Amino acid sequence: MNRPHSRTSRRPRMRFDGWIAGMGTARGTRIVLGHWQRTPFGPFSDVMVEDADGERLLLAPSQETADFISGTYTFDTVRVVPVEVDVRDDTWTVTADPLSLCFTVGRRGWLGLALRAVPDGIARRPAWSALTDWPARVLMSGVQTRGSAGGGRTEWYGALDLHPLRTVSASFDGADLGPIAPVTPPVRFGFGSAPRTPSLTRITTTVALSPERP
Repeated sequence: MNRPHSRTSRRPRMRFDGWIAGMGTARGTRIVLGHWQRTPFGPFSDVMVEDADGERLLLAPSQETADFISGTYTFDTVRVVPVEVDVRDDTWTVTADPLSLCFTVGRRGWLGLALRAVPDGIARRPAWSALTDWPARVLMSGVQTRGSAGGGRTEWYGALDLHPLRTVSASFDGADLGPIAPVTPPVRFGFGSAPRTPSLTRITTTVALSPERP
């Protein structure tokens, strides 16, 4: 006799492999860039912005990606615009009208070296995210690696590398946002958050969609 499927087994999972850069600026704007090489939608990049007044904005390159991201996280405004990312050595340049962003990446520290030692196959497993959730909260200023997302979804993060950011230059609608600063207060896009220290993280994100209806 076939056993009935559990609610967990009936939840499709979507995996995203790439990089997340989180940073603050002196004028109180916090920025989270997702630069994804492998996703169900193909390669793409997106930017989440929260200004000093708490207004949350998503910049996504297509309606399809905008719908998925805004169904997983929370924003006040969503814009579909081209998001271009150019990486040359340690310098990343991002163009996503109305945002212009450039940041430089430093050498990884001991935590980055430790993350690189974890095999990819292990880091991608939700069980590993559950195991590392408490250490991440302690070592990375409250960052969570698993939790409930929007639309009845569940999400897991598996970090594979970590670099500090050295400099940030950014403008929004032509207004300079000031130099690099800690990511404070924490961003409020969803259960996950960026580390307080500006950083670039190689990451695998797994999203379990809401259970299918019978």
